[in-house]
Amino acid sequence: MSQSEVAQLRQSILEEYEAMKRGLTGFAWGSAKHAFIDARMKRVDYYHEQLIKQIGEQEATHTICDLYEQVIG
Repeated sequence: MSQSEVAQLRQSILEEYEAMKRGLTGFAWGSAKHAFIDARMKRVDYYHEQLIKQIGEQEATHTICDLYEQVIG
């Protein structure tokens, strides 16, 4: 396991969640806002899959939840 790869994935997930949070409070409405959030969630799913390969499913899911709570919570 490469610590730098895990750190990069964590940072990418954090950035996606921050973008989602800004998107929730932004000026877009309806389908535009939904599409924006959906795209971010798909990226988080991709990063989650990459984390699973690095640190295992349980730890990856725990990491995703912690980062979500940190930003959105």
